[in-house]
Amino acid sequence: MQAIGKIAIIGSGISGLSAAATLGAIGHKVMVFEKNDQHGGRLRQFTEQGFTFDMGPSWYWMPDVFEKFYQKFGHTTSDFYNLKQLDPGFQVIYRNSEVLKVPANWNSVLELFESIEKGAAHKLQKFMIGAEYKYRVGVGKLIYQPGLSVSELLNRDTLKALFNLQLFSSFSSHVRSYFKDERLISLMEFPVLFLGAKPENTPALYSLMNYACLRQGTYYPMGGFKKVVDALLLIGRQNGVEYHSSEPVSSIDSSNGLISIVTDRRNVFVDALIASSDYHHTESQLLNKRFRNYSNKFWEGRTFAPSALLFYAGIGCKVDKLEHHNLFFDEDFANHTNEIYGDPRWPEKPLFYICCPSKTDPTTAPAGKENIFILMPIAAGLEDNDATRQHYLTLILQRLQKFTGTDLTDRIEYLKSYCLKDFVKDYNSYKGNAYGLANTLAQTANLRPKIRNRNLPNFYYAGQLTVPGPGVPPAIISGQIAAVELNKNLKRIQ
Repeated sequence: MQAIGKIAIIGSGISGLSAAATLGAIGHKVMVFEKNDQHGGRLRQFTEQGFTFDMGPSWYWMPDVFEKFYQKFGHTTSDFYNLKQLDPGFQVIYRNSEVLKVPANWNSVLELFESIEKGAAHKLQKFMIGAEYKYRVGVGKLIYQPGLSVSELLNRDTLKALFNLQLFSSFSSHVRSYFKDERLISLMEFPVLFLGAKPENTPALYSLMNYACLRQGTYYPMGGFKKVVDALLLIGRQNGVEYHSSEPVSSIDSSNGLISIVTDRRNVFVDALIASSDYHHTESQLLNKRFRNYSNKFWEGRTFAPSALLFYAGIGCKVDKLEHHNLFFDEDFANHTNEIYGDPRWPEKPLFYICCPSKTDPTTAPAGKENIFILMPIAAGLEDNDATRQHYLTLILQRLQKFTGTDLTDRIEYLKSYCLKDFVKDYNSYKGNAYGLANTLAQTANLRPKIRNRNLPNFYYAGQLTVPGPGVPPAIISGQIAAVELNKNLKRIQ
């Protein structure tokens, strides 16, 4: 297909790769510029001493979103990787090492709930009817809206659905109207932590995440999440996209109606631009003030999702009792969330998450050894230093030893930490946040930062700071939305 326009994309995270593939398939000449030496953004991967680590996302939910994207290009998920459903999907560790394993089979999930709280199976079925409805409307329709006009929400189907979507109800109150046992409540509330807000400040709309988690199930792409990156890169290349790594963009300007992209290697004039780089960084560091959508004061007033303290650990032995996904809720859930959102500080008794992909994928660790990824959510903008990182590593290893019965301190063959300073360095992340803007009611859908630059024609934004929000599936959709809207605008002015 003959090229229609020349388009640059800043950043090759998932939203940037999605946008590039979408525009390339339409026929545009697309160039992607990435500051790091590897594409994929937070989905990058690295290998050390025989251990292969996914650097970021590890939960594969909403498989239909991935499949729908691939089908747009004549592919299916199995063209790129073997997608394995995990059973159990994950396990939750409570106080006194009590364990709740969440099975893949729906009837088994119902039996599990009933064994914990009498009548909970029937209540979960009722809860899931509403959650499935929200998933079908929210993920099937609303999540693909560009958020540029209120009129997007004023169609017959959406207006009819608004009441049932519970946009103005608290997620926490919604869950507690069904369940009383604190173990079940924490199990139901944990998926919204990926959205970056306290359950009580998150709209009940997001019970759709419970549908994705418990009804659809938890999956893993064999070979790791880099397989998703590789899939999007391949689709892009099949559609003529050019990728440039280790080439950060230093400025954006406009001259004679064209947008200029400046790197240390070239000055490129393009017909249009999508910035999938950090929205705040793009505006505050790359754009002249007169071209910006938002001031620094605006960003200071936003509610940001957490950052994270991460450890990538290669363990020289097998670790019993761990599953692929492990949530350590053995301390107070409310206290830790308050230390993230209410009174931001380093947590006293943190919750944490451990991913052990070597339980599923033998390619991630040498034989007889274990690959462990540790994530402790923290508030964005805290002071980050080596002494603090070491303190929490020691604390986590002690609690891990208590649960597994194995002291891993001297079994660590490889260790890398990653925290706020690294998110800033690698992704120009505002205050070192890991997940973008929180999906509070005041920051949902049309209330999120706009995807279109108000001052430069044919300049759009994608990624976790705009619609639809944090997560890998939303990032795929974000890139599509920006690409489709940009293409519409180019067609209008031709």
